[in-house]
Amino acid sequence: MSLDVKFNNLKKYLKTLKNPAVAYSGGVDSTFLLKVLKIANKDKIVALTANSPLFTQRELIQTKNFCLQEGIEQKIIEIDIEKIKKNPKNRCYICKKNIFEQLKKNYQGIILEGSNFDDLKQYRPGKKALLELGIKSPLEDFQLTKKEIRILSQELGLKTAGQGSFSCLATRFCYGDTINKKKLKKVELGEEILHKLNFSQFRLRIHKNLVRIEVLGEDYKKIIDNKDYIIKNLKNLGFNYITLDLEGFRSGSFDEDIKQQ
Repeated sequence: MSLDVKFNNLKKYLKTLKNPAVAYSGGVDSTFLLKVLKIANKDKIVALTANSPLFTQRELIQTKNFCLQEGIEQKIIEIDIEKIKKNPKNRCYICKKNIFEQLKKNYQGIILEGSNFDDLKQYRPGKKALLELGIKSPLEDFQLTKKEIRILSQELGLKTAGQGSFSCLATRFCYGDTINKKKLKKVELGEEILHKLNFSQFRLRIHKNLVRIEVLGEDYKKIIDNKDYIIKNLKNLGFNYITLDLEGFRSGSFDEDIKQQ
């Protein structure tokens, strides 16, 4: 199926919805979905944004700026982390269900979210929660891949077209390693160091007081060139050991053991 056909089918579907809302994180997929929904649907639409220690303030500000720019009503909903503090292996399911239950309490209409067709190939335990709660995933349903979404985002003039993909900060911790606000903020500040150096795609994976840096292979030299700055600032945050992962950036690297079981 051609990209044009997929895109037109998506717009036709979105046009049929009455007062829809998008779970909006500011990422590539949810920004694209929200923009297309605005184009396709002339009725009132809403962006629902979860505000939690699991997400960075940078991302929250980005969502606010986009909604102001596009004239889209945004509802910011506070989400706590009590249910996932123990960080079990089904954390993603528990977390996703908690977030979307809160979104549904604050919005009675249909809620859309931005999972894409490629996500079906990955370990995504949170998908079960979306199905249980009746949350719609139109990008997935109309078989739009991450690459295709970036192409269409570029055509729509969205700044997120070339943006790296990011996930909630809980994914930076080993399963079983307890999570709290202090730890999450520490990771947020640590990743901000790499943001300031303009790395396009990265993660800080936390192993107690050791941090494992994941970047794209082509960015290894940039890490070495800036190692003194990176080491100094990460140690100031309380990390004693700073390492570079030679396998490079890969989404969901803490899930690799689960996939092999």
